[in-house]
Amino acid sequence: MGKRISMSEADHRIVTDAVAKAEQQTDAEIVTIVARRSDAYHDVGLHWSLLFMLLVPLIAAAFPVDYEAALIWLLGGWSLELPRHMLFLLMFGQMCLHFLIMRYLLAIPSLRMLVTPGATKSRRVRRRALLLFRTAAEARTARLTGMLLYLSLDEHRAEIVADEAIASKVAPEVWGEAMAALVEEVRAGRVAEGMALAIGKAAPILAEHCPKSDANPNELPDRLIEL
Repeated sequence: MGKRISMSEADHRIVTDAVAKAEQQTDAEIVTIVARRSDAYHDVGLHWSLLFMLLVPLIAAAFPVDYEAALIWLLGGWSLELPRHMLFLLMFGQMCLHFLIMRYLLAIPSLRMLVTPGATKSRRVRRRALLLFRTAAEARTARLTGMLLYLSLDEHRAEIVADEAIASKVAPEVWGEAMAALVEEVRAGRVAEGMALAIGKAAPILAEHCPKSDANPNELPDRLIEL
């Protein structure tokens, strides 16, 4: 999933303290995970490579005379017309070249991320968050009060996924302010501070719908997890 991020011990302490403080107000158990990216997006690179390759027959079909003239010029301009088999052979070679050029360019993760549609990033981040939630928090608390705060750095996206006792009371859009604050801080390079700020904004919501009770052991670790 890309290069592993490295956050300092102080960064971990900032997030851990924010989680511990929030959990003093609520029975909810907050898990925090930060990942470099949520997907490699290799399929996106393949799709762009195929589209770039298909530009060749599209241009040839739209401008057949000009396309053939360009091929004749590339061959030295000695012919007035190319044999059909030569025309198709050159077109096939050009298609292969286009595919390989784009494929190798998009082997660079930053370029591949740049051409990945925003909607695709959002879907992949959400899917990854749900998978990690099932692994790290879902049904691991006695009262189904686990919650995951997940940040995917390269996509500049974050997700909150909550267990049944929270999700049944809190609509997903309620977390919008916390998510916006987190992403804004991350863009400024303050990852730990952004996580802490989002936790702080989520805490009153959790306290309202999942208030602190007398018997509430700390069932999930408060520490930040890096992927």
